[in-house]
Amino acid sequence: MSAIIYFSIPVFVIMLLLEIGWSHLGKHGWYETRDTAANLSMGVGNVIISAIAKTVLFLPFIWLYEHRLFDIPQNAVWAWVALLFAEDFCYYWFHRVHHEVRFFWAAHVNHHSSQRFNLAVALRQSWMTPITGFVFWLPLAWIGFHPLMILTQQAISLLYQFWIHSQGIKRLGILESVMNTPSHHRVHHGTNPQYLDKNYAGIFIIWDKLFGTFEPEREKVNYGLVQNIDTYNPFKIAFHEFAAMVKEIGEAKSLAEILDALFSSPSKRAARKEAEQLKTQ
Repeated sequence: MSAIIYFSIPVFVIMLLLEIGWSHLGKHGWYETRDTAANLSMGVGNVIISAIAKTVLFLPFIWLYEHRLFDIPQNAVWAWVALLFAEDFCYYWFHRVHHEVRFFWAAHVNHHSSQRFNLAVALRQSWMTPITGFVFWLPLAWIGFHPLMILTQQAISLLYQFWIHSQGIKRLGILESVMNTPSHHRVHHGTNPQYLDKNYAGIFIIWDKLFGTFEPEREKVNYGLVQNIDTYNPFKIAFHEFAAMVKEIGEAKSLAEILDALFSSPSKRAARKEAEQLKTQ
């Protein structure tokens, strides 16, 4: 993990405390003590696991860079501008796949499992995506971006995404058309039917508009999961979907059922189960 993240931790803490104070004074109810503690536990776990994983998973980036297609300078402004958009494009597909394929969703679901939305939720990071997600950025090294440049831009993206986990910031005018904003990201965390699998953006909302996954915030957002897990245990938060997936595979009666348990769309699975429940009523 880039040192930028470590140096930013005091800023995260200050902003978090300010928002907690804002919530308390305004009686907004954005925070709940056990939920916040779970968020922070997940964040600490992610930092530790990311640091370990990237020492190993950095090697394929180095190998691909040694076989790069182009020599992209590390000190050129145009190279960093190009990387800003290229890394964000990779993030969009990383994020989208981690929502739309059950195996990857099992790694990412914890970030959505809080029924609240605040800056602490930004720290509710996965313990598994440092392992399941690195492949989405490998093409950048092969193109010719130095691995340290990629790590730095990933950190910048992560920093940007901290502040958009806010209910206090409403619409931001013209910025809404290009940038990912709190309004757009509130939609992403919503369980309202029209909000599911929308607004995967990291920094720029343009990818969602280009690939048909954009949805504006029109009604009050219901946060959490379609089927909430109601636990503050960080280990259950981190691995509950993997446990459910393994159980389904163990009970599967055919290869088709195994593949469905591993790779089907979580939102389509939820809709299918709801339809089946209605038929039995």
